[in-house]
Amino acid sequence: MRARSSGQGPGRRGPGAAARGFTLLEILLALALIALLAGVLISGSAQLLANRPTTPEEVFWAAVQQARASALKTEREVRLSFDPKDQNFVLDDGAGRQVLAVPPTRDLTVDLLAAQASRSSVLIGGDVVDTQTIPYATFYTDGTCTPFRVQFRTGGAARLLTLDPWTCARVLPRPEGGS
Repeated sequence: MRARSSGQGPGRRGPGAAARGFTLLEILLALALIALLAGVLISGSAQLLANRPTTPEEVFWAAVQQARASALKTEREVRLSFDPKDQNFVLDDGAGRQVLAVPPTRDLTVDLLAAQASRSSVLIGGDVVDTQTIPYATFYTDGTCTPFRVQFRTGGAARLLTLDPWTCARVLPRPEGGS
């Protein structure tokens, strides 16, 4: 006796059978959406990270550029100072203040110094550190600034940057052994 055939072969669905799996179109659509979201997130986060200064020195240079640009644009002198309590650079043009926050850095000290090395230097941990500070540096309406230096210290090590008063750019250190 032969078993009665239901008319269903392999791969055929009967009227009450549920569909299993996804179609190729559904899979491709899901992959396209995932790729689109990944592209948006990656490009957005890369832009955020690229625009954010990560060191106190980078924040300082951003503050210098902003102070100079503001002085040129508003035709008012802009003062740049460092607030040690809140750990940020402050730009003040007399009409308003702008604050540029420094990323949290342990034992950070930022000092604005006169352009010429003073006789008020001390030796701390093998590094010469200037102790005579100035309260602020001024950026003028013609694009120049007061001659000044900035000293960054974390712990005992000091890094000293000198600015050119005509361009407000960093003065490169002289090579050792050069004239």
